[in-house]
Amino acid sequence: MSDIQTSLVLENRHAVLSDHALDQLFRQGRTFFSWQDRDVSDTQIRALYELLQYGPTSANTSPARFLFLKGENQERLRSHLIEANIEKTVTAPVTAVVAWDWAFHEKIPQLFPHAPEAKDWFEGGDARFETGFRNSSLQGAYLIMAARALGLDCGPMSGFDKDGVDREFFWSDPEMSNWRSNFLVNIGYGAPEKLFPRLPKLGFEHGAKLLK
Repeated sequence: MSDIQTSLVLENRHAVLSDHALDQLFRQGRTFFSWQDRDVSDTQIRALYELLQYGPTSANTSPARFLFLKGENQERLRSHLIEANIEKTVTAPVTAVVAWDWAFHEKIPQLFPHAPEAKDWFEGGDARFETGFRNSSLQGAYLIMAARALGLDCGPMSGFDKDGVDREFFWSDPEMSNWRSNFLVNIGYGAPEKLFPRLPKLGFEHGAKLLK
């Protein structure tokens, strides 16, 4: 256990994850673009959602919606992807469209029952967009970490026609007509031999400040 982990154990009421777990979630987690020929089961997809739903969002609004695509439905993305993203997507076992619900505020009485009047905070379009987009981005990140925690790899990406994806999957379906795509995440078992060397990261001195 590192010195930092030891100090965290002493000051934290929760157990600190092992180095192995931290490696899997963060230090050795990579963005994959090539995939092994291994299926991701429907049970695994449900397990992903069961985990990610516990990540915090503003007033528990939980605006993100997730459309998981496999097989022929995944192929429907092809015409909406930039060229560089086609192969990495159609060869992935699963692609998740991380979207958000323009009408997310309608569920606030259910999700924030001690203050149902919070629904009124989002009647204006600007507040609704800011909260919906920001928090769905957070929930998309929770999806990535949940996938890694369950032994899967991810390839999050933009590089697609959002309006095209919305037309393809959402606009004509009454249950999803208010959904708006944010970004895509390919999910599966990555092919590590196809990875490039890890790119540099900013150290604390360049990426953070601590004010006391």
